[in-house]
Amino acid sequence: TNRVFHKKLEVAGMTQSMSRVAKCIDNGPMEGFWGILKRERYYGKRFTSRESVVKMIEEYIEYYNNKRLQRNLGVLTPMEKHDMYLHAA
Repeated sequence: TNRVFHKKLEVAGMTQSMSRVAKCIDNGPMEGFWGILKRERYYGKRFTSRESVVKMIEEYIEYYNNKRLQRNLGVLTPMEKHDMYLHAA
């Protein structure tokens, strides 16, 4: 909600996503995702540049969405589960 931060997002061409006050429903899943990413790809590693960290994150997001099986999705990837929902609709 900080005006300076919001302006930086606008300049970068980004859209700020926020829940209503006291309704942080989207925060928990994202915190969980970043925790998994750090545990699986960040902790114990040395990165020599910002670019290498960004590349790792981009590659991990691709892996997470398309190759990482998840028990809570019925041992499917997020994209497989998403496709199932689309075909059922």
